[in-house]
Amino acid sequence: MTASAGNPKLDRLDLRILCHLQKNGRATNVEIADAVGLSPSPCLVRVKRLEQAGYIAGYGAQIRLEKLGDTLLVFTEVTLQDHKRDDFVKFETSIGPIDEIVECHMVSGGYDYLLKFVTRGVNHYQSIIEGLLERNIGIEKYFSYIVIKTPFVKNFYPIERLVQPPS
Repeated sequence: MTASAGNPKLDRLDLRILCHLQKNGRATNVEIADAVGLSPSPCLVRVKRLEQAGYIAGYGAQIRLEKLGDTLLVFTEVTLQDHKRDDFVKFETSIGPIDEIVECHMVSGGYDYLLKFVTRGVNHYQSIIEGLLERNIGIEKYFSYIVIKTPFVKNFYPIERLVQPPS
């Protein structure tokens, strides 16, 4: 990894470390070093640099919600009434603390945001939406899509296909 304006430039070994870590965040430094073809000490230095540079946002467990009982996954399209900068800030600030909203994406197209909710059921979801509407945070309309089945979820990104390291 060499320094450049802004973020350090990633080489092939850095990318391999990131790929390995996103698939197994509990891997030991020795396991990572073996997987990418480095000795442990330089591998640890690289991991620390990746962390410090912000490429690694954190480490955590992936929970199988179905083991906890019935849950409902809902994607919601939200369109705001107005489209000034303050309107977007107000909306994002208002929904950020709601734990059941696990993802928020500003999108282009026919609506402004795509939200991902995880709730105990339809009634729980509906109470959250009604609460948002009552708070007058600029929602003009929303459309809800209840997930019936999730054939798969990939909890990793195709990093090596997204980034072209130098030869």
